[in-house]
Amino acid sequence: MSTVPQQWNQFYLKDVSFVNLMTRRIFNVLIVANPYDAFMLEDDGRVDEKLFDEYMELGMRYPPSFSQVSTTEEAEQVLKTTDVDLVICMPGNADNDAFAVARDVKRMAPQIPCVVLTPFSHGITKRIENEDMSIFDYVFCWLGNTNLILSIIKLIEDRMNIEHDINEAGVQMILLVEDNIRFYSSVLPNLYNYILAQSKRFSTEALNPHAAAQRKRGRPKVVLATNYEDAMRIYEKYHENTLGVISDTRFPMHTPHGQLAQVQDGDAEAGLKLLREIRKRDEYVPLILQSSESENRAKAEAEGFDFIDKNSKKMNVDLRQVIEEHMGFGDFIFRDPQTHEEVCRVRSLKELQDNIFKIPNDSMLYHISRNHMSRWLCARAIFPVSAFLKHVTWHKLQDVDAHRQIIFDAIVQYRHMKNIGVVAVFDRLKFDTYSHFARIGEGSLGGKGRGLAFLDNIIKRHPELNQYPNARVMIPKTVVLCTDYFDQFMDKNNLWGIALSDASDDEILHHFLKAQLPDALIADFFTFFDAIKSPIAVRSSSLLEDSHYQPFAGIYSTYMIPYLDDKYEMLRMLACAIKGVYASVYYKDSKAYMTATSNVIDQEKMAVILQEVVGKTYGDKYYPTFSGVLRSLNYYPIGDETAEEGIASLALGLGKYIVDGGQTLRVSPYHPNQVLQTSEMETALRETQTRFYALDMSRVGDDFQVDDGFNIKNLRVKEADKDGALTGIASTFDPYDQVIRDGIYEGGRKIISFCGVLQHGVFPLPEILQMSERFGADEMRRPVEIEFACNLENGEQGKMNGNFYLLQIRPIVDSKQVLDADLDAISDEKCLLRSANSLGHGISEDVTDVVYVKTNDDFTASENPYIADEIEQINRRFLNEGRNYVLVGPGRWGSSDYWLGIPVKWPHISAARVIVEEGLKNYHVDPSQGTHFFQNLTSFGVGYFTINTYTGDGLFQKEVLDSMPAVEETPHVRHVRFDKPLKIMMDGKKQKGVVLLPDAEQ
Repeated sequence: MSTVPQQWNQFYLKDVSFVNLMTRRIFNVLIVANPYDAFMLEDDGRVDEKLFDEYMELGMRYPPSFSQVSTTEEAEQVLKTTDVDLVICMPGNADNDAFAVARDVKRMAPQIPCVVLTPFSHGITKRIENEDMSIFDYVFCWLGNTNLILSIIKLIEDRMNIEHDINEAGVQMILLVEDNIRFYSSVLPNLYNYILAQSKRFSTEALNPHAAAQRKRGRPKVVLATNYEDAMRIYEKYHENTLGVISDTRFPMHTPHGQLAQVQDGDAEAGLKLLREIRKRDEYVPLILQSSESENRAKAEAEGFDFIDKNSKKMNVDLRQVIEEHMGFGDFIFRDPQTHEEVCRVRSLKELQDNIFKIPNDSMLYHISRNHMSRWLCARAIFPVSAFLKHVTWHKLQDVDAHRQIIFDAIVQYRHMKNIGVVAVFDRLKFDTYSHFARIGEGSLGGKGRGLAFLDNIIKRHPELNQYPNARVMIPKTVVLCTDYFDQFMDKNNLWGIALSDASDDEILHHFLKAQLPDALIADFFTFFDAIKSPIAVRSSSLLEDSHYQPFAGIYSTYMIPYLDDKYEMLRMLACAIKGVYASVYYKDSKAYMTATSNVIDQEKMAVILQEVVGKTYGDKYYPTFSGVLRSLNYYPIGDETAEEGIASLALGLGKYIVDGGQTLRVSPYHPNQVLQTSEMETALRETQTRFYALDMSRVGDDFQVDDGFNIKNLRVKEADKDGALTGIASTFDPYDQVIRDGIYEGGRKIISFCGVLQHGVFPLPEILQMSERFGADEMRRPVEIEFACNLENGEQGKMNGNFYLLQIRPIVDSKQVLDADLDAISDEKCLLRSANSLGHGISEDVTDVVYVKTNDDFTASENPYIADEIEQINRRFLNEGRNYVLVGPGRWGSSDYWLGIPVKWPHISAARVIVEEGLKNYHVDPSQGTHFFQNLTSFGVGYFTINTYTGDGLFQKEVLDSMPAVEETPHVRHVRFDKPLKIMMDGKKQKGVVLLPDAEQ
């Protein structure tokens, strides 16, 4: 393989936007003609209708409208009431002289372009020879074809936009040099027809219909010159952007003011002189000579110009072929330089990328040395790559394989640049390893889908996220199955009945798994498998989920399926996973949640995200180096941290571990050296992560269960140590010296401390987290929660290389209630509860009930699963009555490890207005933060207090509750009710909260 010289190895392509091209257009045309000529123009049918059809067929927008007048007075009236962009003047032989009217029009509006359209009769020709024609922009020969009017409009629009569009995007120009009016009147429509058809064809390179419509604006412009002087002036001005020159042979060297070029006798070799001059300056630009004098063929070919015979019956076909061959229109045809036979045909940029290493050397050399590649890309409006390759000539680099590599790298970089920040329409012919984010279907992307598209857009607009050479920030490859497929699936399989019934979750899932997805998706899924070659996460993306106002975080299922060599088995598993996600909309918990949020379940629609799982394969396991959740508001700041600096929770392995309330490392991105959990050896040993989640790659089959973690392995950290996956994120406990050493050493127990990436700078994690939370919160205009995952590999000079993937962004919804009171000023005897470590903000005065776990010094966590069941029963009664309560219990609420707390899910406690985790004398668990649970707390304005009266942290007057009669009492839980409401006050910025007893005056 050839090595590419440094100057072309590291390059940066600047993106080109088509939005600001062709901004000046012709919308209103005034035709000045006598009624008979106007009727002839309309040819018993309306010219604007024909033009409209013409525009639609070419996929163009904004066809112009026409007004027709035959007297100066009528013209004046139209000019006063309408913004006219173009005047077309048709001089007849009748008394009302169109030339005279046109002169009057020009006097009234000298800035408006004016064109003469004339049938060439003897009288008119004589007339034109003697008239001062300087007021007219162009003169055309009218034989009744509406194509010509389209060409005139496009020619004038090109002239209006060329300078701006070349400077803005590097658009190309085709220069037509011709003085014969009849001839250019016939050539221009064909030329434009061809260019517009080409623009329709290359617009398919775009990733979605909107981008395709914009892309057409990048088509080559046509400029008409009628003499040598004008032609040279135009070429010199735009020589860097000339796609080709088509020139007549005989035309004037210059034209006296007011006269038409056609009237003069031209110089017999003007065309040859012009093309010679241009060839001196540019050895590659295609030059085409046209002539009705056949002896000029030999002269043209001797100089290496292409020749078109004007007398030929198939002149337009010849011209089209030459343009296709030399100006890069149509497909790129690789030819054998000896026989000129086709070796390979390429129809799109992706096909060029796929075939560039397969083209024979001699054919490759033939095309590179003539700059064909750059010109073909130019004609397709792929300007950044074309402009770059234009300067990588054969003179500068005489190595075919190096050219191949440069072309390949440039295409890859261009496609990556175009893909990022864009939701493409999924196309089997285009989606590959370099694709990024695509949608299947026309419906909504759903909440998570929108969040991902938004993250992708943030990455595109903030290149500083990718400023570190050893870190790439991106989103995983993603395809979204839009909500219209959900509707179709539910309707075609008659699932609404079972879905909205009271059937059990298992029964609902069973029905959904038996249903059919559309067969049309099969080929799309196979393409997706080939492009990502990794396990796939199948995530819910519902309309309500992660929406700005009601995050339905963690309510629906997320399945993961392994990557298999057997594509049909993988397809079966993918189909089951999609149906499982669809079914989860109608599970018991989801319905309870809908009730809690006052949403109607049949408003909910589900899109499904198919996404590569971030991670690496270790035997039959698959997991990332670490995952995390980043919140831009920290409700538990310690030391010199502030609430606004945010907080991250990091864990080895799949992120589901964090969501399930596992033991994570909590760190502020602005204070990476200040980690409470690793500050003392005892704490570090007690509070380190001991288990992690990985995808089980060996679990194959369609035995899908309601629990979406059925194929997730819950492993000990030492398994990851054996896999060699702890570099950069672990320390080692030395039992002999009783110290913890940063890094990995033989023998000792591994502590997941993230020391390498946080304190030793082996990977810029704190900086990336700071930027992610800053950009995310700025763009959403509110605090955000971001999920991420990262793969690390050993790099050079002690650094680690990593791909950092942003997986999801959602707003942290804050209650807007204003809290004026100083909570510190309220005396303890007025408080039922007081916490100096609370989550939530605002005031509420409508809760009368307290539900609390009966605890004493002998409390044991082994009873926690039973407590969870009892609370769920009580919560259901509150939901039915539409009431709320204060919930108090030991340890972390919602932890999946019941030794750390009571293992409830959100729907089991959804009627609670304040949740209190209390520490007991012999049961002290660190406060939790960073799970989906808290997303729900904050979005519903639920308070979360942490209290440990044994360490003097907060207050809980439990004896008041114990002395009250119980509304309901179970073996572990007690429910009491006050006569009057309790007053709940929370200060989110200071992390303080109180629950006041009824009648307690402040």
